[in-house]
Amino acid sequence: MVLKHIWGLFVNPKREWEAIRNDKCTIGKCYAGHVLLLAAIPVISGFVGTTQFGWQIGVGDPIKLTLESAGIIAVLYYLAMIVGVYSIGWMIHWMGETYGADAALSQCVVLAAYTATPLFLIGIMELYPVLWLNMVLGIPALAYTVYLLYTGVPIMMGISEERGFLFSSAVLGVGLVAFVALLAITAILWGMGLEPRFTR
Repeated sequence: MVLKHIWGLFVNPKREWEAIRNDKCTIGKCYAGHVLLLAAIPVISGFVGTTQFGWQIGVGDPIKLTLESAGIIAVLYYLAMIVGVYSIGWMIHWMGETYGADAALSQCVVLAAYTATPLFLIGIMELYPVLWLNMVLGIPALAYTVYLLYTGVPIMMGISEERGFLFSSAVLGVGLVAFVALLAITAILWGMGLEPRFTR
């Protein structure tokens, strides 16, 4: 069933991770039933929020993006999330041997996909792009994502909790490096003429 594990990840994450592991979902099924759908939430919300509502700095008029500019950014944002989930999954698989794990690549991608669930869901807040509100809602979602990572790695990778803690910390470090790399790529693309265009 599409999106069937979301509720369980918030109610009883350890039991739900075991159910996810036992599903033995393929990468294709994981993407079709989870990633492609949930990644659309922040993309669509961001597109609507930046073109229809905009954001306000000080007492001036709201700043909005043009439809064309917001569309290009939305497509790149969507692709970045899709590629990002697979890349983190691949890195988990690549690092697995170091921590005594022998999970298939598909299991590692599924781990990355379900770990990102809170971040996908909180993307709805991009409908109303107000910095303080986004921070108030986004920080708890980020914290819960980290919690899911630390609870999910030992179960999905079949290792002890002690090794799982170290493994999760390494994955978190990779995720932070990937985020910084994404910011650098964004700056490069903006320098090449893909910067946001604002309405007059």
